[in-house]
Amino acid sequence: MASLIEQLVQTHGSEVAGQLSGKLGISEDRAAGLLPALAPMILGGLQRQAQQNGGADRVDHILDRHADESVLDNIGGFLSQKADEPVEQVDPGLGGLLGGAGGQASQMIGSQLGLSQDKANQIIPMLAPIVLGFLNRQRHQAGGGSQGQNLVMSFLDQDGDGSILDDVAGMLGGGSGIADLLGGGGSPGQSQSGGGGLLGKVLGGLLGGKR
Repeated sequence: MASLIEQLVQTHGSEVAGQLSGKLGISEDRAAGLLPALAPMILGGLQRQAQQNGGADRVDHILDRHADESVLDNIGGFLSQKADEPVEQVDPGLGGLLGGAGGQASQMIGSQLGLSQDKANQIIPMLAPIVLGFLNRQRHQAGGGSQGQNLVMSFLDQDGDGSILDDVAGMLGGGSGIADLLGGGGSPGQSQSGGGGLLGKVLGGLLGGKR
């Protein structure tokens, strides 16, 4: 079974990249790296909620309250709306889902892409509803109930060993993750020792239960 991120990028990646490119003022190639790079972090936040606050039922609760599938039907309109939000309403930490790790990731991305911090802070709040909406759509298409719940949890832990940190580490080393994006297109070795390594520490803190 293809991972959720693979399915998401195949279905909506091109549209998301085109829209982000125009709204952020960056190349479409660089914009295309943002969704597959940050989606593991968002899914990791969900998994942490499951591990610490009630398991799969907690994830269902979050999706029921905060995941709107309709954003997938008008991605351009949704991203335009998010881009126009007042600065004081933008929360890269997504409340308690990512906490301080969201702000740290945004700061690094902004620095590497040459964006103002206000604009960089918009990226995670722009992408998270798309990721969550797509996850919710998959849950409903599976029939909801225990079947949908099982599918969601399988997406959150792709290798089935209960360690999302392992899954994220695999994605970071997969050639299309944040390590490459923040490494500025350098070699894999450069990415791991540069921005990608820093974000790996942020992710390690996030998924290790630190705030």
